Amino acid sequence: MNEQVGAKKTELQELPRIGDRVSFIYIEHAKINRQDSAITVTDKQGIVRIPAAMVGVLILGPGTDISHRAVELIGDTGTSMVWVGERGVRHYAHGRALAHSTRFLEKQASLVSNTRTRLSVARRMYQMRFPGEDVSKLTMQQLRGREGARIRHIYRQQSKLHNVPWDGREYNPDDFLAGNAVNQALSAGNVCLYGIVYSIAVALGLSPGLGFVHTGHDQSFIYDIADLYKAEITIPIAFEIAEEYTEEDDIGRLTRQRVRDAFVDGKIMTQIVKDIQYLLEVKAEEEMYIDTINLWDDKEKLVKHGVSYKEGE
Repeated sequence: MNEQVGAKKTELQELPRIGDRVSFIYIEHAKINRQDSAITVTDKQGIVRIPAAMVGVLILGPGTDISHRAVELIGDTGTSMVWVGERGVRHYAHGRALAHSTRFLEKQASLVSNTRTRLSVARRMYQMRFPGEDVSKLTMQQLRGREGARIRHIYRQQSKLHNVPWDGREYNPDDFLAGNAVNQALSAGNVCLYGIVYSIAVALGLSPGLGFVHTGHDQSFIYDIADLYKAEITIPIAFEIAEEYTEEDDIGRLTRQRVRDAFVDGKIMTQIVKDIQYLLEVKAEEEMYIDTINLWDDKEKLVKHGVSYKEGE
């Protein structure tokens, strides 16, 4: 009798249920291995077993060693891996996405490659931040100005609400501790948000680098989507942390825990999937995960792969 050992490989059709998972787990100064369908995390405090299929994103910080067997399991269960810098404030590398279909990617590339459709998507992104207002006639310069004013107002509002001084967004990606408490919390919280958005984008087969508002960076699209949620999630959390922390507290750790708590019910992940489908005009019921591959042809468009063609065919 054959008995399956380990976790069942995630089916492509299961990707939209990413919201059913725990949002993310951050690990540093530990060894990661595999035991059956779980990864084990070992540090000086002991060993913890984590079911791999229940994690959306595994964020690996400094001093983390991970075994080949653990990576194999994580890949099979569709968990995204992101390697980050100290305190989780720099992105270094990421693991391969689970999605095989290029349908989302082709739609994204088509929209971003045309000035008219790119502007249309960018306007929809801004429209989501100004419900009830018509921004369809505004230029990108006008939209950026409106968004800048909105964010400055939110910063001032949160500063007053939590009695935390605010002198502007200042941070040094090479020196996390150089910023004040609220700027440290903003940096740590935003990296967590980027991790969640990234895991969903690549799970859907999208390119992190093909942004509509941001451009020229390998995570431009991630910044586009993450900006939709900062005002409701990471900015309030950052000011709460800055109001409550003491000199002995690790602001990065506190912020990651608070953001994790905000994500744990999975609602934000479900919302991100819906918002991406809306922005790219992809119908929710449309089949996006057909595992097929063809050869491109300038006349026939698509022909079968795996065929030894003769000249002229």
